[in-house]
Parts: sequence; structure tokens; C-alpha cells
Amino acid sequence: MAHSADQTDRRALLLDLYREAVRVAHPATCVPPHLPALGDGENLLVLGAGKADAAMAVAVEEHYDRLGQLGRITGFVTTRHGFGLPTRRLEIVEAGHPVPDAASAAAADRALALARAVGPRATILVLLSGGASALWSAPVDGVTAADKQALTKQLLRSGAPIGDINTVRRHLSRIKGGRLAQAAGGAHMLTLAISDVPRDEPQAIGSGPTVADPTSLADARAVLAKYRITPPAAIARALDDTANETLKPGAAQLAKARFEIVARPQASLDAAAVMARKAGYQPVLLGDSLEGEAREIGHAHAQLALAAHQRRERVAILSGGEFTVTVTGHGAGGPNQEYALGLALGLDGAAGITALAADTDGIDGGSGAATDPAGALVFPDTLKRARLCHMDAGDMLSNNDSTAFFRAFGDLVTCGPTQTNVNDFRVILVDPN
Repeated sequence: MAHSADQTDRRALLLDLYREAVRVAHPATCVPPHLPALGDGENLLVLGAGKADAAMAVAVEEHYDRLGQLGRITGFVTTRHGFGLPTRRLEIVEAGHPVPDAASAAAADRALALARAVGPRATILVLLSGGASALWSAPVDGVTAADKQALTKQLLRSGAPIGDINTVRRHLSRIKGGRLAQAAGGAHMLTLAISDVPRDEPQAIGSGPTVADPTSLADARAVLAKYRITPPAAIARALDDTANETLKPGAAQLAKARFEIVARPQASLDAAAVMARKAGYQPVLLGDSLEGEAREIGHAHAQLALAAHQRRERVAILSGGEFTVTVTGHGAGGPNQEYALGLALGLDGAAGITALAADTDGIDGGSGAATDPAGALVFPDTLKRARLCHMDAGDMLSNNDSTAFFRAFGDLVTCGPTQTNVNDFRVILVDPN
């Protein structure tokens, strides 16, 4: 079924709003203003992990190259498989996400070793972005990589929000919860972070390898109990071992560790709001830290859009945050696609309402490949086109099969890695008849 001219225009605007949200958070834009000046004879050791880290490394290289200081930086960063970029000085290592792999463990061990060996005339620059929790995986003593992989899969399928997941991760790692700063032995350390977490909490970004952790081993055990997860025996023992407690606020080992957030989800929503206003829509911002079950929030947002349409308001309803998916079926998808399908069902073909939901890193769950979709688009005829394809939207949602649903009629958002990550971006355009 061909799209109308109006629908084609709405599609273009929705994609432009998404691209603007991504642009504002791209490392080329947000990293250089925060990079430290190098004193005479001072070198810079760069360590980092996250889905934006290849582009963060490129931004660092270009900055110090312009200053004629490229030869004074060394180090490496770890990013997700398929997210690498060409560099001249800093090495890019690719590892597993969202489930860590052997490369994740090797990268974490290497980062710890370099931090311990840093010289007195060096500063450590840590580049941190979403995904670092999996990309730097250094299990505590007695826990194997297979144990952590099994637990990560359980947590991801449980519907637990990322904050709870990271509470557990911090207490099972030799690098998270301030331990990378501890390994540096008091050397000067600056962390530049692109936030992908609700409320921009430093301990939640990459599970906080350079900052204090206000949560405890007891909190980690409570998360597993809450989601009725029975962990491997080795993990249960580790979460009972006080030697695995993280660094707490006020720890002396963190005295010379500074932390700055260089990109926030709210800034991306604000930039998209400016663009929407120029296009004739009144922005309605629901917040940058929304959490909950993706399909349920999609249905709730449908009611907000329908109410605005009934009031004949021309609005752009914008939101960020990170939704979860409780997996009970056998299909493929991600939280943005599940949200979009829940939204479509809630709208039930209402005229004048279109939407986009996509992860700003360019990948929305799925197989974990760099070719996975970023999210999906919703139009007034979404359910009608599904019926023409002999697809039952409700059944496919129950089977967690949102990717196949939107792929059938070309409404997946597919862009590949964006080289940044400020969490999910959602916009609903309401046009009164």
C-alpha cells in the first residue's frame, strides 16, 4: 500500500527529529570542549569502553592532533562488535554486547593493568559511554565468564531496569564500582561520559568504574530476589563475600578522580523539540528518564496522543529513557519496537497520529548484530497494512516478534551504529484533522 504525501512528509520529519537528537550527542560535538590541557612533559593515557567510544577516541585524536600533541597520547578503547572506526594513535578493540564475551574480559584486564602501571607524569583519561558494563567484564575471583554470561541473559529477560542490572554487575566485577580508579593508585584521572541512564547517575553509566557506588552487596542480592532469579552457585557465593563490596562515597582512592558528563539524553530531547517547534508543533516533553515495560508504556502514550487529538492540539510528544521487555515469546525485537507496536495497538488506526521510537545508538536489541534495526515507525494505517499482510499485531506482540511485524511493510528504522548513545528517543506527532 502506497503512502500518502502527508504520510511521506511525516516520515521524513520523524527521521529528521531522530537524526537531530543523535547529532547533538555525537562525540565530535560534545567531547572536545571537555578535553584537558597537557602540561609540559605530561602524557595522556586513554582508556575507555562503550558503544560511543570509537567516535570518542577519534574526537580525542583530532583534538590533540590540532594542538600538535598527538604523539603524547596512548591507550585503547573498547566498543561493541561492528562499531569500530579507523584511528591513528588509539587502538579500537571490539567486544561482546549486551552479553560479554572473552574479548570483554581481556579488555577489562588490560585496562586495569595499564592503570596500575601509569607513570607519575601521566593523566588517565577515561572515555565512558553506554554499553561499557558488558564491554568491560572482569569477573571477581571464583566467578567465570560463563557464570556472568548466564546471569546477564537471565537479567535481560527478566524485565529488570538497567539500574537494577548494573547494581548486580558492579558487585561481580574487578573494574566496576570505582575499582578502575582504585587500580590507578591515586593518579590523576578524568572521566568524560556520555550518559545513557535515567537521571544521569554516574555510578550507573558503565556501572561506574571510576566513581563511588552507593549500593551494596545486599542491594545486589535483593535485585535477584525481586526478579526471582536463581544465579549460578559461584555468583551467589560472590554476592555474599564482603571482599566484593564496591568503593563508597568518600573513599580515599577516588580523591583525584574527576567525572564529567559531556552529553545527556535531555539535551537531545531539547534539540528535537526546537526542530519540532519550527515545523509547527508544540513540544510536550514527558522526560528523559522514563522506565517501564515497553508495550505498556506504548499503550499509555497512545492515550495521551488520542486525548491531544481530541482537543485538536498540534503537538510533538517527546520522551527518553530506557524501557524493558519481559521476554515470554520466541520472536525478535527490542524495547523501541515493542513500544511502537504497543502504541499502534493503542491508537487503533486513529487518523493524524504518527510516531517514531528508536535507540540513539542505532541498535534496538535483537540479535546483537550491528545490522539490527534502531526502532520502528507508526502510522495511521499500520494495523490496516498488517491485516493486508495477514498479520495479527496482538499475537505478534505476545510473541515478542516486533521486528518481523514492522519489517513486513518497511517501517523499521535501520541506520546502523550512530557512534553515540543517549538512550531511547521517542516522538509522537499529533495533527488534528
